[in-house]
Amino acid sequence: MSWFHRLLNTFRPGRVQRDIDREISFHLAERADQLRSEGVDPEEARRRARLRFGNPVVQRERIRDVDVARVVDATMRNARYAIRTLARTPGFTVTVVLTLALGIGANTAVFSAIDTVLLRPLPFPDGDRLVELTEVHEGSAETRIAPVRLQDWNRLNVTFDGIAGHYVDDVVDTSGELPERFRRAFVTRGFFDVLRVQPAMGRGFVESEHSVKGPIAMIISNRRWRSLGADPQIVGRAVKIPYGSLITVGVMSGDFQFPARDVDLWSADDADATWAQSRTLTWLTGIGRLQPGVTLAQAEADLNRVQNSLAAQYPATDRNIRVRVTPLKDTVVGSTRSSLWLLFGSVSVLLLIACTNIAALLLSRATRREQEISIRYSLGGSRTTVICQLLTEAAVLAVTGAATGLVVALAATRALRSLAPELPRVSEIGIDGRILFYTMATTVAVALLCGLVPALRGAPGVRPLRSSAPSSLQKRHSIQWLLVGVQVALSVTLLAGAGLLLRSVEALSRVDLGFDASHVLTLHVSGSYGWETTDMAVQRINRLIDAVGTLPGVESVAITSTLPGVRDQQQLEFNLAEGRSEAAPRMHAETRVVSPAYFQTLRIPLLAGELCRRPEDAGGNTGVVTEALVNRRFVDLYLLDRDAIGLHLSGALDGLAKNGHLSGNVPPSRIVGIVGDARETGADRAPAPTVYTCFSAPDPAPWHLMRTSGDPLAMAETIRRKIHDVEPQRSVYDAAPLEGRMSGAYAQNRLRTWLLTLFALTALALVCAGVYGTLSYAVSLRRREVALRLALGALRRSVVHQLMTMSIRIVGTASAVGLLLALLFTQSLSTMLYGVTPTDPATLTGVMFLVVAVAFIAAFIPAASATFVQPMRALREE
Repeated sequence: MSWFHRLLNTFRPGRVQRDIDREISFHLAERADQLRSEGVDPEEARRRARLRFGNPVVQRERIRDVDVARVVDATMRNARYAIRTLARTPGFTVTVVLTLALGIGANTAVFSAIDTVLLRPLPFPDGDRLVELTEVHEGSAETRIAPVRLQDWNRLNVTFDGIAGHYVDDVVDTSGELPERFRRAFVTRGFFDVLRVQPAMGRGFVESEHSVKGPIAMIISNRRWRSLGADPQIVGRAVKIPYGSLITVGVMSGDFQFPARDVDLWSADDADATWAQSRTLTWLTGIGRLQPGVTLAQAEADLNRVQNSLAAQYPATDRNIRVRVTPLKDTVVGSTRSSLWLLFGSVSVLLLIACTNIAALLLSRATRREQEISIRYSLGGSRTTVICQLLTEAAVLAVTGAATGLVVALAATRALRSLAPELPRVSEIGIDGRILFYTMATTVAVALLCGLVPALRGAPGVRPLRSSAPSSLQKRHSIQWLLVGVQVALSVTLLAGAGLLLRSVEALSRVDLGFDASHVLTLHVSGSYGWETTDMAVQRINRLIDAVGTLPGVESVAITSTLPGVRDQQQLEFNLAEGRSEAAPRMHAETRVVSPAYFQTLRIPLLAGELCRRPEDAGGNTGVVTEALVNRRFVDLYLLDRDAIGLHLSGALDGLAKNGHLSGNVPPSRIVGIVGDARETGADRAPAPTVYTCFSAPDPAPWHLMRTSGDPLAMAETIRRKIHDVEPQRSVYDAAPLEGRMSGAYAQNRLRTWLLTLFALTALALVCAGVYGTLSYAVSLRRREVALRLALGALRRSVVHQLMTMSIRIVGTASAVGLLLALLFTQSLSTMLYGVTPTDPATLTGVMFLVVAVAFIAAFIPAASATFVQPMRALREE
């Protein structure tokens, strides 16, 4: 019989049994008929036939072994018996299943995020060949690219299938009663071809739409299309904007979210516009698709070769520019890689602790089933059969825990999507076939980790039907304490990491920011490059500042290019018009373009000089920057040997000149004052040398800061209406308190900290259960000994001391081992800590004391309860 038919018969036990019975009956009848033909009495013939045939039960088993797949059949029998056995101890079974469900579920949820964000390629064909291109300017943080230079790279390279660029800004839809703001991506020729995607409805951009004289076309997102009623006739519909209309030519698929998830529409750039031919105006981010087989190093060398030739051709604009090529996936993932791997490692350690805990429970359970196992041996069972049965029970628990864990994982992934909305590709995180396969592999590993040691120790070999020898019990008891030690060591490692991160969060909350972020509302008012002059933008923004400043409850209004206290570095190299010595260090500093009321709004103290004024109030034109302030750190680092007031700095507005917001030569800014140090680039970063250039229009839609006398959110609607009265064609959006934005900037850090703390506390609870369960088991083994000692006059405290000595010794030794592991583990946290070192003695010592204290309490309860045994009753039971 073929293997397939035997496997099929395994799942048809009733039919196989009927076939076997018919075959046996046929052979018995045939033999009996033969004997009757020889003159034997019919009854005697049937008796002789049965004797000649042998034991029918044995024959049935032999025939069945031939007709079915023995391994599968044995596994199914073991599984049925395991289910019946586990059902008789529901408390134990539910505890183990829930423990595994939480461990496997959390592990699966974190791995689903790892798989989506880190392991899978970007959701584009051959996504691993996509790269991001940036310019590197000496002494500048500027990375954007001039459109004409990007075209040259695309034309002259030999390693790319295509190069394109994009730029994201805001656009206001004025088709309705109220203006509505959307995020728009300007894209160059070949943008969708480089990504190898096309609209799900309609078409992509054609050549004429990349021209100033061509129609202004747009492709909308699936989200925007659905918000408009999912009209299948949307192609051709116009959207009114302040400077014209956009014609819809296509709709992207729902899973396309590039270059940002909040982009609502894509517009073709004007490649032949006059300003697009400038080599000094930079605003594009480049993307490229590598040719098959080309490495990053080869592509970067090729583009730098092209850029060197451009530098020779255009020395005034293209000198000192290098090209950096970065995998697009790395850009999308950003800084989340280390956090995700940290969480995955932590939750895997937690699952390992759970497995060792369950292994100790199963080892105790196997010891209590010694009589059953001995009977199996007495009836002819082999050690392999017993081991398989015990492993099957562990497998049943693991499979049940994994099935329940998938429910936990589904809930956890939903929670992750809501708690970490800024996580890259967060909408794609979920349970699919890859995750199910990972869960299956995890289940097998869990079954082996939980069941292998108990199975090997629970089936030591043939022994008589009596209690185990003390040496055997002691050996098994030692293994249980070893498992407890593993749990303690791993939990110390997790607790050390969680403790350091908590100390870091606490230290960050006590930082002096150098400014007052309370009662400050932040928002944007829509604006776009290219549709108003710089003077017009300055007048518009100043008009809004003056109008909002008149509202009751608004104390001051300011403008800034970058929000303070968030991780956004804008470092430039500055030059002193009065000159410096050649030995002096180069003046690299953070740059902030602000309006004069910025320091009053954020309550940054003025240390020397005076606050700046609007250019027109300082005697200059509206769009000419004349004044600047520097912080104390800048003076201490670069101007300590001279009076900073009255000196002139150049380079502050290079970024505005490069993107075309300022035209002509930008004059140096005169330093009029020195202000206190503020943590502009983040609460976890020391104040950097900073130059504040006074200019009301750092870009068409800068950040507006309003200090209010009360709750800033309560004033948001009043401020919104006032802005609408002054600028009815503009949209007000992204309003939120500054404190909330600063808190949101560190939301990922807090989530990472709370999750690791949760995992560590769960591990500590498992350690507590492990110590309690193991000592309770040890007390049950030594019940007769304890009774004898008490009967002979031993003091209860001496009995408790002796019972607890082993527990504390094991926990102490394991804690020391865990401390060594923690010293290795916490080194990986060094970049995530603030105000505390990875080897902080207070934290590590506190963790050890916490673990020992919890273990002491967990051990004291069963040790103390053992002394209340009635000696005579215990001795009689023995």
